[in-house]
Amino acid sequence: MTIAHEEAVIDSAAVDAIFAQARTANSFTGEVTEEQAQAIYELTKFGPTAFNSQPLRVTYVRSAEARATLVDALSRGNQAKTASAPLVAILSYDTDWAGKWDNFLPGYNAPKAMYDADPALAAATGNNNAHLQAGYFILAVRSLGFAAGPMTGADFAAIDAAFFPACDQKSFLVVNIGLPGEEAWGEAKPKFSYGEAVRTV
Repeated sequence: MTIAHEEAVIDSAAVDAIFAQARTANSFTGEVTEEQAQAIYELTKFGPTAFNSQPLRVTYVRSAEARATLVDALSRGNQAKTASAPLVAILSYDTDWAGKWDNFLPGYNAPKAMYDADPALAAATGNNNAHLQAGYFILAVRSLGFAAGPMTGADFAAIDAAFFPACDQKSFLVVNIGLPGEEAWGEAKPKFSYGEAVRTV
């Protein structure tokens, strides 16, 4: 039992499943149903983002043709586990997220002008907040009892060309999802302690 377990408002089993005992899996088995895939997003969307912007977009890759295209764009070490994962998600951000302002923040559009005037700021904000949502996505996967295998070893330009030819999304992460398979875990890696990573000013 750690201080995290003692202070959490969720039970110890949930703390372990989502945080303390959760690991990045390298092999997968089982099935992820459409209902479970929907539930992952339904949990993800509730995490906070700037101005409630929610720029994350999720592309679930299920067909054999799409899976083969994706696998070809991954680094060699990521290909086999992605080819066999029950479900794979491409996480991207909506390049026109600010254009949906009235959908996510109706009645208060004054801040939109600064994004309209500065495309680089708009892109950075979309990218940063989608990365924030990616963290929620991984925790949502774990909360449903699955393991997540997030990967950045990929040719994201090739993924964008294949999956988002209209240039309306930019990918940044691929996540394998499923039950942990045989020899899913490597050796546990050290984590920085509170004293090493945190300071109070």
